[in-house]
Amino acid sequence: MDTPLLNVFIYASITALATGLGAIPLLFAKHVPRTWLGLGNAMAAGLMLAASFNLVYEGIDRGAARTMGGMVLGLLFIVASRRLLSNGDEESHIGQLHGADAIKALLIVGVMTVHSAAEGIGVGVSFGGGESFGAFISIAIAVHNIPEGLAISLVLVPKGVQVWKAAGWSIFSSLPQPLLAVPAFLFVEAFEAVLPVGLGFAAGAMIWMSISELLPDALDEARPNAVAIALTLSIIAMTAFQTWVKG
Repeated sequence: MDTPLLNVFIYASITALATGLGAIPLLFAKHVPRTWLGLGNAMAAGLMLAASFNLVYEGIDRGAARTMGGMVLGLLFIVASRRLLSNGDEESHIGQLHGADAIKALLIVGVMTVHSAAEGIGVGVSFGGGESFGAFISIAIAVHNIPEGLAISLVLVPKGVQVWKAAGWSIFSSLPQPLLAVPAFLFVEAFEAVLPVGLGFAAGAMIWMSISELLPDALDEARPNAVAIALTLSIIAMTAFQTWVKG
């Protein structure tokens, strides 16, 4: 084991901090019209859908059955979480958000946190192939995390959350990356076996969140044609971005 544990933790921490950069574009949007709120939800849904299918493809390469099983577990987890949170609808709050808005914010931060757990394991496992390879994967994930931070911010900022707080929540959602990267590096074989389950779990939760929460909200605020265009363009952009990062 030639790679120092501190280096693994530092690289994984950089991937988490990069998520906060996704909020920066929203610094230039001081007043958000209702239509833009709908389009923001559509873009967030597109980014999450593209990311989720990328996770599925990665998981299948490591174990198709475990990935599919993870997707089912992710679906059951997010449905149960939604039901549990709904029981305390009026008491739920996150920053300035209350009730249904707070539940949606909690769900998207929770879903992206689950996603980050799988990525944290991926970072740690990659360092098992050497520090240079681990550093490359960490940088790729850090760049990949920026649009994921944008997806979170697109949901929070139009609803009244300050940009710096949205950046903070984005970084918070990525904290599992430095926390899990070190144990995954130390116990590569054990964590590599569960990685496909984690990838599938995150994908299943993200697909549900996109279709059940974000798209209905988008259609409430913007015309279906505009929502479809924003959704499609964001999927194309995220897919192109992921292809570029991997290339």
